[in-house]
Amino acid sequence: MTIRLKNTATKTVEEYRDNPVHPGVVHMYHCGPTVYQRAHVGNHRAFIFADLIRRTFELAGYDVRQVINITDVGHLTDDGDAGDDKLEREAGKIGKRATDIAREITEFFLHDLAQLHIKTDGTQFPRATDHIAEQIELIASLEQKGFAYTTSDGVYFDTSKFEAYGLLGGVAEAIAQQREGARVAVNDEKRNPADFALWKLSPQQLDERAPARQQEWKSPWGVGFPGWHIECSAMSMKYLGETLDIHTGGIDHIAVHHNDEIAQSEAHTGKEFSRYWMHVNFITIDGQKVSKSLGNTLTLDELATRFGVSPIAYRYWVLTGHYASQMNLTEDALRGAATALKRLKTAITNLPPHEESAHDRSDARTAVLELVSNDLDTPGLIAHVWKNVTEGTGWARTYVAAADEVLGLNLLVADEILPTPENVLELVCQRDEARAAKDWAASDRLRTEIEGFGFTVKDGPNGTSVERSS
Repeated sequence: MTIRLKNTATKTVEEYRDNPVHPGVVHMYHCGPTVYQRAHVGNHRAFIFADLIRRTFELAGYDVRQVINITDVGHLTDDGDAGDDKLEREAGKIGKRATDIAREITEFFLHDLAQLHIKTDGTQFPRATDHIAEQIELIASLEQKGFAYTTSDGVYFDTSKFEAYGLLGGVAEAIAQQREGARVAVNDEKRNPADFALWKLSPQQLDERAPARQQEWKSPWGVGFPGWHIECSAMSMKYLGETLDIHTGGIDHIAVHHNDEIAQSEAHTGKEFSRYWMHVNFITIDGQKVSKSLGNTLTLDELATRFGVSPIAYRYWVLTGHYASQMNLTEDALRGAATALKRLKTAITNLPPHEESAHDRSDARTAVLELVSNDLDTPGLIAHVWKNVTEGTGWARTYVAAADEVLGLNLLVADEILPTPENVLELVCQRDEARAAKDWAASDRLRTEIEGFGFTVKDGPNGTSVERSS
């Protein structure tokens, strides 16, 4: 069956064409996390999206080989090659080694993927710090071919030498206007405003009084560290070849990061870097951009502690919107998704038994693919799941099983029971102590606090017990 996808490069929904070099196999690369702080729900939409693509191709009979990189060095606080390395800054702030932070946050990330039922079997998670040699080799190639130049603080890619720079997302015209007489404020030695760092020299190479970095390496250009963009090109080409089939990321990566990847990769190989580019839109929270600086981020753990919502309920909510649409997350939306998923699972459990045949399973997969092959139409697929379950059709359970191969919601499994969060258990203990001391004011205050976390308080002869509010 034909799979049609929105290709950012052409701005159209087009048919996926099999790669003649490896027919039946899809090579996908997904921009992964910068592991300086735990990923939030906005970040995770990109990985649910990547998982959706994988599941769709696998249902269609393809073998999928995918890479999700781990950025553990070189991602500066400003995409224009200015500011601090995010990991180095976090290490200084909390007094830990950058390598320890990266390892801990990577473990959290992998745990979160499992909680979201994101398939990782066979997926490779290369770390930038394990591929310094490959990055240096790629930079040397670009320098030899005349695409790179050296300044006092590092090595930069000359975007004026790459004619197609900025075509992805249609930012080429804006970049051309920047070049016309523009003065580069961040680094006066850059030839063009859009030029980007391939290798940054250590601050101590520039000023011996500067504080030492924790992560830096020797190179032909001096001791330093790789630029953020070169990492993705080096690792993706090492594990998936010089031409990828699909490259994904958030829409915020289009203008700079992904155009930079294209430029340096194609300048090196002379080949098309990725045949299809796909991008997922933002999530806002209560109408605001999700940002650590705004303090409005939510981790998966916080979904459970604050709202009593499981990661799978969050996944369900994400899939009720099309990946290209911006979605606004609210407490009502979260609780509504959790309630809807619970009702759907209950309805599926109550479906009458049906003896399915191999023909039924094949027909169900075909019906599911007809929907999801239309640019990953998960809202339509979820609507058809509800329709089949509500009508109680004979093959409803078969259809649900096929749909869940793509949705990944464990629809045929009983609803998951979330453990009571530790902070709520602590409040329960405090309330028991208050009641024992006949401090009724404190007891009432703690009851209100517990209920604020979405729990109902019950008093009995054995003390306080709580259960999640419906």
